Amino acid sequence: MTATKTTSKFRSRLVLLLIVAMFFGSFGIAAWLRFTGWLPGHSRNLGQLLQPPILLSDLSLQRRDGGAFTWTPDRNDWHLVVTPAADCTTACAALFDRLYRLWLSEGRQASRLQVLWFGDLPPGASGYRGLVLMQASPDLLARLPERAQATAIPADLVDAEGYVILHYRAGFDAADVRKDLSRLLK
Repeated sequence: MTATKTTSKFRSRLVLLLIVAMFFGSFGIAAWLRFTGWLPGHSRNLGQLLQPPILLSDLSLQRRDGGAFTWTPDRNDWHLVVTPAADCTTACAALFDRLYRLWLSEGRQASRLQVLWFGDLPPGASGYRGLVLMQASPDLLARLPERAQATAIPADLVDAEGYVILHYRAGFDAADVRKDLSRLLK
């Protein structure tokens, strides 16, 4: 009887030690991965994450109507900054249409997204509620990571405090922006 009692005690302690080892082992593996600098092969965001983010809120940006543009950190809005080239025509019209559809696809969250369009609208384009027409700004262009060409236009996703967080290279797919926004506009 004592042999079975001892075996039972040993088995119970072994199970307890295995549970403790599994629990703390996962922390050990996570710490080892973190401190060795390992990163997963694919990040969740489809735009290029800027490290460090670029600050735009210290620039004096002007709306097309002449009023000053102010950032609203208390509202948790997101802004998509688009700076088309002056000679952009068909590429701008196609991008403008894709961005309008992107804004519509956000549904009830669309009010938290503003498209800041720096430059002239393409011929035949009309504004919508989420579009903010802005005056061209050389200071802004100097800070952004990429300039637009006549055939391809980059975009930048800016948070409510005025930091450029994600950059989308010229010729980006608006579906990538929508996927990133779906995680940000929760």
